[in-house]
Amino acid sequence: GKHPLQPYSLGTPNGVKVTVMLEELLALGHSGAEYDAWLVPIQEGAQFSSGFVAVNPNSKIPALMDRSDAANPVRVFESGAILLYLAEKFGAFVPKELAQRAECLSWLFWQMGSAPFLGGGFGHFYAYAPEKYEYPINRYAMEVKREMIVLKLRVAEHEYLAGNEYSVDDIATW
Repeated sequence: GKHPLQPYSLGTPNGVKVTVMLEELLALGHSGAEYDAWLVPIQEGAQFSSGFVAVNPNSKIPALMDRSDAANPVRVFESGAILLYLAEKFGAFVPKELAQRAECLSWLFWQMGSAPFLGGGFGHFYAYAPEKYEYPINRYAMEVKREMIVLKLRVAEHEYLAGNEYSVDDIATW
């Protein structure tokens, strides 16, 4: 690609997060956030190719190569790590004040640590597992509902997850 930022992804919930972040940075006027998106067709197993594994040794999307410093390219993988990397690189979407930053990062890691695992687990056992077992379906459904209640209560009291400012945790959760 012609731009320093090279995200590798697909239109999955985790994959979209990086694109939203990059577009938000561009909307703020950060021209250094221009990027060339690379499609990784995971349904065809492309995430296991040697080229992609060089960017993400865990063979999951999304991943990012930052070639801003051609002599020292930076690879970043896992959606939360990419979002935080971009936020810090451009000085946007993460509060600078310590308590607000802690709140923002707490909600970011809340989302990263629960939503993909619980939602994916529910979807797998409910729709894709070769055998339907009541316990995992009910367990994941209960946890997804609980997490949604946590989210609902938080946004009922605050404009954004971390408080009064739109931040990286909102991008991850959206």
